[in-house]
Amino acid sequence: MAKARILFVEDSRSQAAATSDFLERAGYDVVWAENGTSAIKVAKTEPIDVIILDLELPDLNGNEVCRWLKVNEDTRGIPIIMLTAKAGVQNKVAGLEAGADDYLSKPYMDSELSARIYASLRTKALQDELRRKNQQLQDLLSKVEVLAVTDPLTSLFNRRYFENMLVKEVERARRYEAPFSCMMIDLDHFKRINDAFGHVAGDSVLVETSSILRSSLRGVDTVARWGGEEFVILLPESSKEASLIPANRILESVAAHSFRLAPGTVITVSIGMADSSGISADELGDRVLSDADTALYLAKRNGRNRIELYQAGPAGSAPSSGGK
Repeated sequence: MAKARILFVEDSRSQAAATSDFLERAGYDVVWAENGTSAIKVAKTEPIDVIILDLELPDLNGNEVCRWLKVNEDTRGIPIIMLTAKAGVQNKVAGLEAGADDYLSKPYMDSELSARIYASLRTKALQDELRRKNQQLQDLLSKVEVLAVTDPLTSLFNRRYFENMLVKEVERARRYEAPFSCMMIDLDHFKRINDAFGHVAGDSVLVETSSILRSSLRGVDTVARWGGEEFVILLPESSKEASLIPANRILESVAAHSFRLAPGTVITVSIGMADSSGISADELGDRVLSDADTALYLAKRNGRNRIELYQAGPAGSAPSSGGK
């Protein structure tokens, strides 16, 4: 415990000098404060390992200082040993209730003070280690949570996360009658890219396409990798007509992009879009996604590198083209 830093709060200069001298000879670094206000300032601004706090101070009562230090986020973890010439049980109880970790009556022997400091430092070291382990565990759990909802190749959300977000958006739409739309996006002739340049190049194309999708959308939109070379996007508070703006941006940006490992190759996407309008509340979840997938099929069938809007026709009829 050598070179632990101790804040000694004592209004008696002679007592402070004698105890500080003993503690420094024992290998501690001692900071002296002669009143409660100074003690609080030091504890807030300097690294302190243990506070030895006299109960009787010229400005603030030691219990008040202790109480303030224990409610403050930056100082609550510092062990406090309370000193007092009042040996009554009530005084000890008051100090412990204020947050003191230990209590020592005056006059005290240096050896007892040293033992109590050592015990406080040992307890603090164990608590610090526990906090560090807990933080490591929390960081690990956060990483696991991210991995559980993230596609490892593109760093987009995965299908599982998208489906959960779609459920939430459907619930919101049912409650507030808020519109939303979906896009299904597929890279055109992706097999040809893998055949011509290899699977490493194909993975690179997926990663770069993912970056284009992210940069083309709002912060409230959810983009996920649906599987293979297919992506899906959820756009809250957007009809399919309003969503044409980011859809056209995606279509043009992908076609204009120079893919790093597929030089000289124009790569395009097909986009199918649908929204929640005209769908009963009971069907919302499955229908919007299914309609967007149907529109994507139309985009592929009608020549690729295009957008199709799902337009519901008479019962049993195929959706009409809304291509661009």
